[in-house]
Amino acid sequence: MKSFLLCTLIGSALCTPIIEQVTPVHQNRTSSIAVKSKRKIQLVILFDTSSSMDGLLNQAKSRLWEIVNESGALRYNGEIPSLEIAMYDYGNSGIQNSLFVRKQLEFTSDLDLVSQKLFALRTNGGSEYCGAAIGDALNQLEWSPDERDLKMVYIAGNEPFNQGPVNYQEVCAIAKKKEVLVNTIYCGDHLQGIQELWKDGASCAQGDYFNIDANRDVVFIPTPYDDRINEFSMKINRTYVQYNSMGMGRMQLQESQDVNAERLNSSVAAKRAKAKISMNYNNSQWDLIDAYLADSTVINDIDHKYLPEALKEKSDKEIHLYVKMKLKERKHIQSEIAELTLKREAFIQKKKKELNANDEDDLGTAINNSILKKAIGLGFDKPE
Repeated sequence: MKSFLLCTLIGSALCTPIIEQVTPVHQNRTSSIAVKSKRKIQLVILFDTSSSMDGLLNQAKSRLWEIVNESGALRYNGEIPSLEIAMYDYGNSGIQNSLFVRKQLEFTSDLDLVSQKLFALRTNGGSEYCGAAIGDALNQLEWSPDERDLKMVYIAGNEPFNQGPVNYQEVCAIAKKKEVLVNTIYCGDHLQGIQELWKDGASCAQGDYFNIDANRDVVFIPTPYDDRINEFSMKINRTYVQYNSMGMGRMQLQESQDVNAERLNSSVAAKRAKAKISMNYNNSQWDLIDAYLADSTVINDIDHKYLPEALKEKSDKEIHLYVKMKLKERKHIQSEIAELTLKREAFIQKKKKELNANDEDDLGTAINNSILKKAIGLGFDKPE
């Protein structure tokens, strides 16, 4: 990237929340501040969780936050589209139905919940029916009816695509009707994937075909900024304030997904930190700060028994002042993470040039390349 401007290099998905967190969204904004678009990016990932797919799941866990960040960098007419992710697994003998397909997650913008579901997946032997898995995703999920939205299915596996009682070509017809692009990721040799109809499964639904080595370990480039970024990622958690019955559990979930990322690698945790300061990381359903940004009058209606102990006896005016203090604190931490992320990504680009290294050909790369290609075709863009 050529520019040294912070918002240009790391994207307004990082910079926008820093600005917006001092002004509730119902108030007037200047045109220079990026806002949420009515457009959506809907992603469904169908994971083969048969006994041979541990490597695939490890790649997905390592690349989740990178996929979130790349999707979050897209714009539609200069505005930030909403990101929704759903998840299924299939091919696992522990799934209690005849087609071995299981919905893990409806479309959600709750990124911590996505991470939790992904890290909970386990492999076990079973029969892999791709047509059935895609069919369930198409028929069970609430897809956007708007043709301008980006709607993508990604299915990854390593058995013949036409296995099982559900004809994948009939499923393709459903995908076309719903304007959903089906992308296939074969975990094995490129030509073998074509022979086993994975390319045809993508082509018939206007998607892309990829092949990857699912057993390849994801390679990370450590940077001198990772630890500091992750320290701030932990500090920003202290700016979240529960205000309802789900708050305590969701704060614990947030912390546990920080731990999951850190256990994989400090680089994964740094990418999660970047996602945590983006507009797509929104916890207004339980965090008083995000809820205030959506509607400042929320303070008037909260049940004080769910607030932290220090706030339960406070007046609405005192709580309002406390929220403003936490907003200022969060803004500062976001700025620190954004600046360090800028330096981190510049360091990685320089190191890649020195090593003459290309991006790894893995699950994350396949999904990111496909999303960018298809999004541009629908009128989205990715500012430099």
